[in-house]
Amino acid sequence: MSKEIKVALLGIVAVGLLIFGFNFLKGSNILSSDRTYFAKYDNVDGLAIGNPVILNGVKVGQVKQMELLPDEANRVKVAVELQKGIVVGDSTVASLSGSLLGSKTITLFLGRNSKVFDGGEELKSYTVASLTDAFQAKALPVLGTVDSTLTKVNAFLSKDARLSLQATLLNSQAATEGLKNLLLLNQRNINQITTNMATLTADLNKTSKKFDRIASNFAQLSDSLKDAPVGPAMRKLNNTMTEAQSAITTLNRSLTDQQGSLGKLLSDSTLYRNLNATAASSNALITDLQANPKKYVHFSVFGGGKKSKKEVETTVTKPNGTVIETEVETKTVK
Repeated sequence: MSKEIKVALLGIVAVGLLIFGFNFLKGSNILSSDRTYFAKYDNVDGLAIGNPVILNGVKVGQVKQMELLPDEANRVKVAVELQKGIVVGDSTVASLSGSLLGSKTITLFLGRNSKVFDGGEELKSYTVASLTDAFQAKALPVLGTVDSTLTKVNAFLSKDARLSLQATLLNSQAATEGLKNLLLLNQRNINQITTNMATLTADLNKTSKKFDRIASNFAQLSDSLKDAPVGPAMRKLNNTMTEAQSAITTLNRSLTDQQGSLGKLLSDSTLYRNLNATAASSNALITDLQANPKKYVHFSVFGGGKKSKKEVETTVTKPNGTVIETEVETKTVK
C-alpha cells in the first residue's frame, strides 16, 4: 500500500473521528438507534442545542438541531432526538416551557394515538407563557407610563423651577448646619438635661418601689375587707334604718292627726290662749303683791294678838276681753 493511500485513509478516519466527537460533545450519538422528530415554534428564545426533552419528569431525549423557516413567517423548526422505546404519535404534544433561570426545555405529553410515528414526523407543538414573558407584558406598559411621567416632570421643571429647587436644597443644608452648630453650643446643657433625666429615672425607680408597697398594703386591706363580716353588719344597719324610718313615719302621723293629743297640742289654739291668760293673771297678781304687800302678809314681832281672816277680791282681764274675778284669803295677826 502506497503512502498516498495511507495518508488518505488516515485523513478519512480523522474526519470521521472529528464529526463523531463534535456530535458527541453536542450530546448526539451518531451510532445510537435514537429516533428524530420535529416540532415548530414561533419563538425559541432560551432554547439551545442539547437542552433536555422531558417526559413525566425524566429526560428521554435532547434538542438536536434548530432551523429558521423564512417561508413560514420565520418560525423555528426544532429537531428532537428521542430514545428508542419512546412511542409517540399523532396525539403527542411537544410543549416548550421555560424555568426561572431563563433556560427552556421541551416536555412531551402523550395521549391516545391513532397513528404511531416511526421517526422524522412532525409533533404537535405548544408554547407555555413564562414568567419572564408575563412580566414583560405587564412591565412594558408601566415603563412607558413612567417614561412619559418623567418627561412631563422634566418639562415641568423649568430653569426657574430648578433654580428654586436648588435654593431650597441649599437652605435645607444651611438649616442643618445651623442645627448642628446649635447642638454644639448647647452640648453642656444637653449633658445636664441627660444627667437630670437619669436622676429623675432613679428617683422614679425608688418611688415605684414605694408604690409597690402601697399596692401590697391595699391588697392586704382589700383581703381583710373581703374576709370581714360586712354583709351581716350591713343587714343589721338596714334593719335599724327601716325601724327608724317606721318610727319617724309613726311620729309624723301622730303629729298630723288632729284627733290625738300631740295633734291637738300643735293645731288647737285653746291651750295657747289659756296659757296666755294664766300668765297675764300671774303677772297682775305679782304686780299687786309688790304694790300692796300688807294686803296679803301681816305678822307681829311679839307673836300675840288676834287673828282675823280677810278675803281680797282681784279682777283680771284676759287679752280676749274676758273678766276673771279671783278671791284671795289672807290672815291678819294682831
